[in-house]
Amino acid sequence: MTLSRFLRSAVTAGLLAAALPLAGNARNAGVAPPPSPSRPTLDAIFAPGGSGRVSTQVAWSPDGRRLTYVWKDEHGATLWGLDLATGRSEALFRLDDWKGRWDDKPILSLDGYEWSPRGDFLLLLSGGDLFRFSLGRHELSRLTETKGGIEDPKLSPQGDRVAFVRDADLHVLDLATRRETALTSGGKPDVTLNGVADWIYSEEIWTRAPTAYWWSPDGRAIAYAQFDETPVEAYPLVDYSPKYPTVLWQKYPKAGEPNPRVRIGVVDVSSGRTTWLATGGADGDYLARVAWTVDARELRVQRLNRAQNRLDLLRCQPADGRCTPLYTEEHPTWIDLTNDFRPLPGGGFLWSSAESGWRRLYLHGADGKEIRPLTPEGWSLTLLNALTADGWAYVTGYSTGPLGAADHQVLRVRIAGGTVEKLGMDPGTNGAVVAEQGGAYVLTWNDADHPSVKTVHRADGSAVATLPGAPPPFDVATLPRWEFFTIDGPDGVKLPARLLKPAGLDPGHSARPARPARQYPVIFYHYGAPSSQAVVYNGWVLGLDLWHKWMATRGYAVFEVESRSSLFFDQTGADRDYRRIGGNDLEAQLAGVAYLKKLPWVDPARLGLWGWSAGATNTLYCLFNAPGVWRAGVSGAPVTDWALYDTAWTERYLARPQDDPEGYRLSSPITYAGKLKDALLLVHGMEDDNVHPQNTMVLIDKLIQARLPFEEALYPGQRHRFGDAATVDLYERITDFFDRHLTP
Repeated sequence: MTLSRFLRSAVTAGLLAAALPLAGNARNAGVAPPPSPSRPTLDAIFAPGGSGRVSTQVAWSPDGRRLTYVWKDEHGATLWGLDLATGRSEALFRLDDWKGRWDDKPILSLDGYEWSPRGDFLLLLSGGDLFRFSLGRHELSRLTETKGGIEDPKLSPQGDRVAFVRDADLHVLDLATRRETALTSGGKPDVTLNGVADWIYSEEIWTRAPTAYWWSPDGRAIAYAQFDETPVEAYPLVDYSPKYPTVLWQKYPKAGEPNPRVRIGVVDVSSGRTTWLATGGADGDYLARVAWTVDARELRVQRLNRAQNRLDLLRCQPADGRCTPLYTEEHPTWIDLTNDFRPLPGGGFLWSSAESGWRRLYLHGADGKEIRPLTPEGWSLTLLNALTADGWAYVTGYSTGPLGAADHQVLRVRIAGGTVEKLGMDPGTNGAVVAEQGGAYVLTWNDADHPSVKTVHRADGSAVATLPGAPPPFDVATLPRWEFFTIDGPDGVKLPARLLKPAGLDPGHSARPARPARQYPVIFYHYGAPSSQAVVYNGWVLGLDLWHKWMATRGYAVFEVESRSSLFFDQTGADRDYRRIGGNDLEAQLAGVAYLKKLPWVDPARLGLWGWSAGATNTLYCLFNAPGVWRAGVSGAPVTDWALYDTAWTERYLARPQDDPEGYRLSSPITYAGKLKDALLLVHGMEDDNVHPQNTMVLIDKLIQARLPFEEALYPGQRHRFGDAATVDLYERITDFFDRHLTP
């Protein structure tokens, strides 16, 4: 379910720990010690809380003086409120206290919430219904009771109404009268969607955090997207558990096929009349972002052409629908969408661009012209966290040095004058949730060897408290630690890499010229998509990295290297993947092999390779194009033929199949399947709605026809991301596969 401005995070199990005043090192304060140091097991790693827990659904009150967050204690999921002045927390809403309130449809979960604009109540979402929780009286009242459930609820800027989507139509509920009004009609799943995004927009345009309607600042109108799904073909997702399997038909535009038709309307909340914007463009273009100006007089619409190499910022009039170009960015390959646009008073705006190579945040005037860059040179932007009322832009990004992207930092930049202040700069991964009024912030920190800690800070940087957290149920300090470095790549380039050495390895082995008595197998893990940074990352990556550390305790080394098209090499590096995917990742992995062969404790005859999704695709590409280099590989949910993947992601890099069929042929692993010489395990969820199991099926057929041996693990009912029980089984299978073929 889409939560929009609601806080998105699952509530997980753990021990009670109210927010504590910060004392000493922020990295240690407020985090309970492990119950008893122990070696991890697969069940422990992938159990709820197995990678540690932190407070979730963190949000600031409109005045920036209070912070709310969710922490589960012995009373169940609890919404806590922290006073910024004192640093003390109190329980506001305990879920267990309200479970029996409505026997016919009890409130069983806290799926999300939103502060009212005046800060007097919270709008809660639970089980597809809305509730109002009064902060003054601590009273809960049900606002809706629906069968189909509510999607993407949003309070009006005045807090007197709430809009939401139900049954593919946009509705508004008056909180005073409890009168509900449908603002659109004709909505029908898989046919016409009003105010709710379809699959391709949800997955690729909004990167799994979609929204498709926007309140005007004065609360009088709502802009919304309407999707016509009729041109889009459907893919069958089969549930094999019933006696007669059932089929869910998923609207999914594959590369080169028609996209949904999209238009933007502005509905007057009082009259229900919609005015359609004349956004222009060609069939299949993406109306990717929508925002109101601060004065509510105009709209700004980002229109990305289907080739994704031209992004227009349109100036649109809600009264008559007229739109004119305000600013245009073009690039010879593609342009990545971001959420960094912010309208400013007076008509100016903030806009991020990678036109200089590295992404920076820019200030533009009301005429669309660029005034100056805001983020510093030598630093690349990944996220605009917030724009505060007093004129600071809080941003996350990284240094552009050789290993710069391994560590992510938080800065704030004064829009008037460009002053830059450092907030979260410790080595590792820093992120911030910022109060738009006052500038206080919650800083999240972790690194590759330490779970997350969340600390609360005033705008001047002074520490207030550490939010509750719990470590994994075993001592992570006893596990092998990641080492970060660069290796020699093609053309003299230094490639970012990291390594887990096997537990018990004599530190002197790496420096000895003679071959040691024992040599160890190495597992390569990679991803390799354009502009990605999925492996060489100084952050806590939950179960995956803990499994890698666990494998290191069992006698494996784990190695990761990024390619020249990764985030470490700016837009010009990513451009290397244009019209040809796979080759850059292969050359990086081969550079890793050359590096490891120089280490006397590495057994070059026992190398394994694996990845998931794009990493699975590249695993196949590497095994098929460099047979014999790796002894065994695991490919989980791979794209085997790029013509079988979706329009927005695939065409961004490879254009349409009809425009460059040779590029598709050379980039698709299935083209080279007949070269397989190594042990291969193929894994796929049978209800994967992202990378369809069709990809693995067509590869299996090709391998059978070529009479080449392989193994497969097909998981009924699993999607692109597996559920808990299936995840444990998956990693048991991968462990067994590598044990059999690499013999630790």
